[in-house]
Amino acid sequence: MIPITLDPSRLRLAVAGAGSAATRRLGLLRAAGALPLALPIAPARLPGLDLLWIADADAAAAAALAATARARGILVNVEDRPELCDFRNAAELRRGDLLIAVSTGGASPGLAGAIRDRIAAWFGPEWAERVAELGARRRAWRAEGRSLPELARLTAAALAEAGWLA
Repeated sequence: MIPITLDPSRLRLAVAGAGSAATRRLGLLRAAGALPLALPIAPARLPGLDLLWIADADAAAAAALAATARARGILVNVEDRPELCDFRNAAELRRGDLLIAVSTGGASPGLAGAIRDRIAAWFGPEWAERVAELGARRRAWRAEGRSLPELARLTAAALAEAGWLA
């Protein structure tokens, strides 16, 4: 597995399905800043997508749609069918711009969710403001021409001074 974060404003995303799993996935994508399309399980065409999530589909329909999408160069995730997936979804915790993701590579989504919930106790809602504050400081330091090693040192010093990770 390769952990990456993607800028949803640069991608064309869709969710195929009409049940609760598809609705949940649409909500998660929207919370990430995406504007995903909602498609039926068997769309007449796949409109130039980059990523497609398939949910609430029987095995045959999901496999057929995944094969069609993959043939068009679209990366596919089929809910709870790791053998049909090009990528897996992580259990995610969002605090403003802070995103903490936990993955088991599809082996145990329940375990990933339990770990995420444990981490949520350590990183509460106040972290949204903390990230925004450190982001503003970093932008100011960059404007001053600080080097990447200096940025790391200044960030570590700010964290230590605030005691946020003590």
